[in-house]
Amino acid sequence: MDASNVPACENVEGRRVAFLGRLAGMSRRDAMRRLREKGAVVVDRPDGEIDWLILGEQDLSWTDSPDWSEFLDRRALESLEEGRLEILTETELWRRLGLIDEGHHVQKLYTPAMLAELIGVPVSVVRRWHRRGLITPIREVHKLPYFDYREVVTARRLAELLAAGMSPAMIEKKLSGLAKFVPDLARSLAQLSIIVEGKEILLRSGEGLIDAKGQKHFDFEAAERLARQETSEDEVPAVLSLTGILAEAGGLEQEKPSVEELVDMALDLEDHGRLAEAADMYRAALAAGGPNSELCFRLAELLYRLGDLHGARERYLAALEIDEDFVEARANLGCVLAELGDLELAAAAFRGALAFYPDYADAHYLLAKTLTELGREEEAVVHWQQFLTLAPESPWAAQAKAELGLEH
Repeated sequence: MDASNVPACENVEGRRVAFLGRLAGMSRRDAMRRLREKGAVVVDRPDGEIDWLILGEQDLSWTDSPDWSEFLDRRALESLEEGRLEILTETELWRRLGLIDEGHHVQKLYTPAMLAELIGVPVSVVRRWHRRGLITPIREVHKLPYFDYREVVTARRLAELLAAGMSPAMIEKKLSGLAKFVPDLARSLAQLSIIVEGKEILLRSGEGLIDAKGQKHFDFEAAERLARQETSEDEVPAVLSLTGILAEAGGLEQEKPSVEELVDMALDLEDHGRLAEAADMYRAALAAGGPNSELCFRLAELLYRLGDLHGARERYLAALEIDEDFVEARANLGCVLAELGDLELAAAAFRGALAFYPDYADAHYLLAKTLTELGREEEAVVHWQQFLTLAPESPWAAQAKAELGLEH
């Protein structure tokens, strides 16, 4: 980021700060460290002497106008009423600390791989959320998306829904239903009070809950029966061949499906775990529409997940033949080559990614790992250091520090 674009940090020296609720953007320990480095005094509990009370956005119940008497003692309530105590959202704290500027340019960004590691889901799931529009990158560099703090919060909410047993397709369907009652739901997911009951996503509204149909009062057992029914309705029929899939979609008897329709079918099949058939659908889309670097990349991802490393390698190479500066394809190619045992070629692929994008933190990390495996530790040091400079709070930072002999 250009120095002129770095947001100004508010002077927090001497301010007494307390936290309420879990933070979403980083651990409380890291937030406390940042505040103390800037001269603030962090206290364990809110009292009448604090200046700021920070509301963690992982819990997300603060948007419902809470009764502050449940959280603050008498002195703190008096301080709030007199204007001496300021209540800030977590997002506002990051802005005041200089992590987010008025134009929402964020210094702390995550690639899909970093985000996946951070929230504990496969990177393919993060990419699927991106393609479905459930998370939106703040910027893209050589086709590499970067996600900011807000999208981390949203991704964590989506991960919670996955952990509750909901498929990506069902999540999208339920959120589409709720969008009728909440404008711009996709962009508001991180700020909403959402709970999961069985297979339902419920939005807290005042003292009640709203389901995807707008119903406020309902029988929970009936909701579970509805969820089971919807689950069966959402399942794709067990068609085993590409011909069968297209026939089911009316693609053989009627007009041939467009490339966009083939891609949509591939996404649906992938959502239901039918990876081999999804790969066939991407092949059909490529045959119908001609060379396309993004579709080659998606097909390569599926082949990798299917264990076809050689096929994945060829598709990543095809993506790069079409678009040589597709840096994520270069990095993924390097990972596949490393798994195939071609460490020298893997290192070359990572260097190729860095030639197009020197600030690609993931590529520095992967190259450092590969060079270390090759016994070229001195060369690796440069890339471990560069990785820490670019992504000091990455989920992989601890490993880099250990390799450099630094304290965690």
